[in-house]
Amino acid sequence: MKIFLSTGAPNPRRVLMFMAEKGITNVERVQLDLNALEHQSASYLAISPLAKVPALLLDDGRALTESRAICTYLEGLYPEPNLMGLNASERAFIEMADRRVELDFLVHIAYCVRHTHPGLAVLEPLQFAEFGAAQAEKVRRMAAWLDGYLSKHDWLALDRFSVADITAFCAIEFARVMRFNPGREGFNALQAWRDRVAARPSAQLK
Repeated sequence: MKIFLSTGAPNPRRVLMFMAEKGITNVERVQLDLNALEHQSASYLAISPLAKVPALLLDDGRALTESRAICTYLEGLYPEPNLMGLNASERAFIEMADRRVELDFLVHIAYCVRHTHPGLAVLEPLQFAEFGAAQAEKVRRMAAWLDGYLSKHDWLALDRFSVADITAFCAIEFARVMRFNPGREGFNALQAWRDRVAARPSAQLK
């Protein structure tokens, strides 16, 4: 198998961190330069028609291009340590938490960055600063909710680390680009959780 990644982007980091947690080292890694638009090359579009990164190229020639789908596939191949649930109940609650942080946190961070950061103009030629600023407000509202939740729970889904924590951690780290820091904004429980995740070996990979 071969995994296509891009340094600095949150979704490739999610998959890379997931692989590290499972100790998966036998997948070839290919780095793409998004600013150089390598993800829009004809050769890559043949693998990922929507120019999405990451992409996992399987041995049979098929490709998976959504982070959650890639993680689901790898979970099936490498079930331990379990990160996506041992039974129907666990899988449902992990997926709920993962979807919450992806759709209500990471997506708004990404929109804010893409529409407010000059360096992202190559990827978002029509930037709308007001839209980006509105996304930043949504990020902080979700951060407040996460802070409240984590003041009562150690992890985002169950009583153990899961893929939902990976998604949220990669989101927070990417939010540095929009100058968001949980601790400086008074989200102390969220900051403490972030620091615990950051201490994991898998969090050192980018």
